[in-house]
Amino acid sequence: MRRSKTISIAEALSDYIKEMNFEGKINEMGVINSWESIVGKSIAIHTKKLYIKSGVLYVHLNSSVVRNELHMLKQPLMRKINEKAGSEVINDIVLR
Repeated sequence: MRRSKTISIAEALSDYIKEMNFEGKINEMGVINSWESIVGKSIAIHTKKLYIKSGVLYVHLNSSVVRNELHMLKQPLMRKINEKAGSEVINDIVLR
């Protein structure tokens, strides 16, 4: 992609991310990295594994009480996650 004007590194990186379709993965990583700030420290402590696959957030927990609590708050949690990401990153949550 040739340009006739000079651009900043930030603009070049932004263009590259858009061209390579990395925006979705970057948003997913943002969700995973901000998990503790979204759900709170007390729930994050009980999270063993967290990953996103095809728009589904998989959360592995070591406490059935926390799993039940998150199951009841599934819809508001999805809304909060997508709001924090700035786009619809999560379509569903699977709690294990």
